[in-house]
Parts: sequence; C-alpha cells; structure tokens
Amino acid sequence: MREHGTATFTDLVDLAAAGLGGRVVGVSDDFFASGDNLLRAGRALFIEDKYTDRGKWMDGWESRRKREPGHDWCVIELGAPGVIQAFDIDTDHFLGNHPPFAAVAGLSAKRSTALSELQNGTWTDLLDQAPLRPGSHNLFTAHAAQALSHVRLSIFPDGGVARFRVFGKVVADWAHQPVDAETAPHVAPDDVDLAAVLNGATALACSDAFFGPMNNLLLPGRAENMGGGWETRRKRAPGHDWILIRLAARGVPRVIEVDTHHFKGNYPDRCALESIDAPGARITELVQASFRPLLPEVKLSAHARHFFRSELVTPAAATHVRLNVFPDGGVSRLRIWGTRA
Repeated sequence: MREHGTATFTDLVDLAAAGLGGRVVGVSDDFFASGDNLLRAGRALFIEDKYTDRGKWMDGWESRRKREPGHDWCVIELGAPGVIQAFDIDTDHFLGNHPPFAAVAGLSAKRSTALSELQNGTWTDLLDQAPLRPGSHNLFTAHAAQALSHVRLSIFPDGGVARFRVFGKVVADWAHQPVDAETAPHVAPDDVDLAAVLNGATALACSDAFFGPMNNLLLPGRAENMGGGWETRRKRAPGHDWILIRLAARGVPRVIEVDTHHFKGNYPDRCALESIDAPGARITELVQASFRPLLPEVKLSAHARHFFRSELVTPAAATHVRLNVFPDGGVSRLRIWGTRA
C-alpha cells in the first residue's frame, strides 16, 4: 500500500517515526546529511541547486566516502517498543551514492539508554546483509524476534539513505499512560486511550486520505500544523467521509476527544462515532458490517478540542470504531478514553 508516496503496510505502524517519538541515538558518520532525516515524515525532497559548505544538500542520512575498512551505522530508539515485521530502506534521490548493501539488528533496553551502553548490548539480527537499489523503496521482512526498543541500521560500506521505516506492532505499556492537563478533568484515573498508536491502535481503512495519512489521527501529542492530521479532499458528491480504527485493546469507551487543531476553514461540520465488538474480523468484513451508534452526530468547531462523555450512547465493549465526518475535512487527533474489557 502507498500513502502519499510512502510505502506502508496496512495494520502495521512505523515504530521509528519521529512523529511517534522515534529518535536517532547516534551515527558513525553523517558528514553530508544528518541521521535525523531518516525518521522524518513523507518521502525525501530534492532541491537541484542547493549546496552546503560540505557539498550537495540531501534530505536523508549521508556519510562521507569510506577510505578504510569498516562500514557506517545509525542507532535508533523506537517511538514505542514493538514486534518488528518489515523495513523500508528508502534510497530516494540517492543514485550514485547509495549503499550497495544494508543490514538491521535490534535489542531491548530502557528509554534514553546511553549509546555506549547500547553498543555493548546483545543485538539480534533482524535483516541479514541485503542488496539495495538506488532511488527506490527497498522493502524487506524482518526475522522473528520479541518486542524490541532499539534498532541499528548498518550500511556497507557508506553512502546515503533518504528514509528508514520500521514497521511492526506496538507492545503497550499500560502501566504508563500520560494524560495532559486539558484532558485530565474529563477522564477517570484508570482510563486509558484505546485509540493511541502508542498503545497499539491503528487505522485500517478510510474513504479518503488525500491531504493527511490515516494514522496521523492517532499519534501522540498535538499536531504541529495542519499536515499533522487526517484530512480528506473536498467532497463534490453526496455522502460523507469515514475512517475505520482497530482499538489498541478490546475496551469500553467512556470519553471521546475530537481535536480539530489547525483546521480552521476545512474542519468537518459534524462528526459521529460507531463501534463494533468483532475480535479478529477482517478489514473487508468490517467495512461491510453493521456498527452500533456510540456518539450521535454532533457539531464541531474550528481549531478546538471537543470532549464528549454524556453524549455517548450506552457504551459497550468494542474492538473497532468508525469515525464519520460530515461531509468532509480534517481532524487532527482522535482520543477514545475508556477501560480495557
């Protein structure tokens, strides 16, 4: 599946994405371009005549030409620990300077563990040394492993990689559920966000995602700009837009937050939520299934956080929800606070 020019996998999350909290802990060399670029959203940009004092400006990670034995590497702390299943080593725009080969390893460690300690840890091979094509998505499956928190991308011997995606399923830390000051008055102490990517929720399908990818809706924190949410194109025919979400765990929704942050002239006029209790259901089955009402159709306003509790219709255990927006537009974040069933 492709979303805004980026390779992705339905039902899997990019665990290394900067928007999820992924960060580069250290690199062997980033003389030409920073390793931090690997985790940025979207595909890389190429600006024909842009140069720095070190050479051609590149939107990616690029090491200098290696003149001695060895290879370059980049160590990344994942935004959330998870079971890794696939990789995209994207060499977009790196044509005469891409690495011929790459490999990936992973380990499990506490957040913010120092690079020196990570380097001395026990790494598990996730991808054996594999050939890379220039200017391309290079997609690979990962060797089976337990939940991991860090990965190390090795390139042989040197060169440039535009983006690095680590696709997998989040393993939630239910004991650590941060709640921001504005949300706290609306939720109970034992409520958890059943729709958070960091807890393992994921968007499965939608009617349209022309301006903003589906999983943006479930990312942590508030979006930095309008591009950080889910946004559909303007609807020119009857009907409305929708998005289908698999909850992080089967649970009972208690509070719904619909945040239209940054959406001012293009927020939905109204929204509604429906839920279904269908463990193990396939996406095609869910798209055609009958959902029960959860939040009746309500008005939305621009650039605002909307909290709904009393408006919910007889909350019951659910595995999936469908957000309907009328008729179209953008939503920055969706939170579904409740208890795990």
